Amino acid sequence: MTAVKEGRPRALLAGASRPWVRLLPWGVAFVLCVALLPTTIRVLSVDYGLNAGIASALAVVQSAPLLLAVLRPLQAWYLVFAADVAGALALLAVDFEERLLWPFPPMEIVGYVGLCLALGLRERRRTLLLVWLATAGAGIGLEFVVPHGTNSNSTVLTMLSGVTLVFAGALRERHEVQRRLAEQETISEAERGRRTLLEERARIARELHDVVAHHMSVITVQADTAEYRLDRLPPEAREEFTSIAATARASLGEMRRLLGVLRNEEEHGELAPQPGLTQIAQLAQATARAGGPVEFTPCDADVPEAVGLSAYRIVQEALANVVRHAPGSRTQVSLSVSDSPSRDGARLTVLVVNGPPPKPPAAPLEVGGTGHGLVGMRERVRLAGGTLDAGPLPDGGFRVVAQLPLSERDLT
Repeated sequence: MTAVKEGRPRALLAGASRPWVRLLPWGVAFVLCVALLPTTIRVLSVDYGLNAGIASALAVVQSAPLLLAVLRPLQAWYLVFAADVAGALALLAVDFEERLLWPFPPMEIVGYVGLCLALGLRERRRTLLLVWLATAGAGIGLEFVVPHGTNSNSTVLTMLSGVTLVFAGALRERHEVQRRLAEQETISEAERGRRTLLEERARIARELHDVVAHHMSVITVQADTAEYRLDRLPPEAREEFTSIAATARASLGEMRRLLGVLRNEEEHGELAPQPGLTQIAQLAQATARAGGPVEFTPCDADVPEAVGLSAYRIVQEALANVVRHAPGSRTQVSLSVSDSPSRDGARLTVLVVNGPPPKPPAAPLEVGGTGHGLVGMRERVRLAGGTLDAGPLPDGGFRVVAQLPLSERDLT
């Protein structure tokens, strides 16, 4: 059931995951070849009275191509089909008993059915139909020269080959459909991950617009009011402040136009300021009201707005995952600032740890979760130049640890 590349044929079932399945076609072909070759020689020469040399040649051409069928079943069929028809015509020249079957002795039928099985697992519908029509046509043609009083079995071979071709072709098509479905699911999962990543980046850009716009607005106001707040400014300084204010206003305009591209048509501008560290307590309280005890350790440090916003979103996503996947579990949310000025500088550590749920939920709150929520966490941590460690715990819980640098050097 594997595809065949031009010039480089692959064996039947070569794509199977289990080694014994990959070796199965070779084993079946070898057993058939070893069993049918001497049997065909004996039956044709002894029972039917055919010349020993001719019987041996026919037996080789009818049996040996079964090994070739593992790699090239259609080419093997050409040889076996021609040998079977030639053997039927050769039997017309000998006087065999009327009780014997003609034109296809039983061992030829066994080999031909095995060959049809290999054809069905490899070739397309059109090829299989042509093979069956050729088999039926040969059987009908041989009916006109059937020896007097001999039992013809061409109809039996036509029916057995047709059933085998249909069965094997159905198996091949079913396997192909399953393979394509698995590939499509892989592609869809990759597309969902990519879409989640792009949506999270656009959301981060929208939120950072509010943070940066606030600072740019402060710069504009300070530059515009400098000549009124500061006495005896020289003309050159006034012009410099005027230029700074104009540049800041132009930058704000460009940011608003960019924000208009990033927003969806259904979204409206948010009037509330972006959340920070002080709003994380509200997230903990909301999670506790949802049924799970939450232990919250706040941090009163003064952090950059972008860092506070990233910490808020990380805790928000982590607590949402707790509610989805471990309702009722004990959760710890901790914010702390570590001072290590020697090398890394000060860092804000965000820790969210939950234990296993007290009991398995009767029904999951979210079906088919893909874990794409971690994509947003990693994007925000990467934006801040920090690190993220998230993964399950041995007791069945989950831990999220994010470290966000606070120095301006790390943030840039």
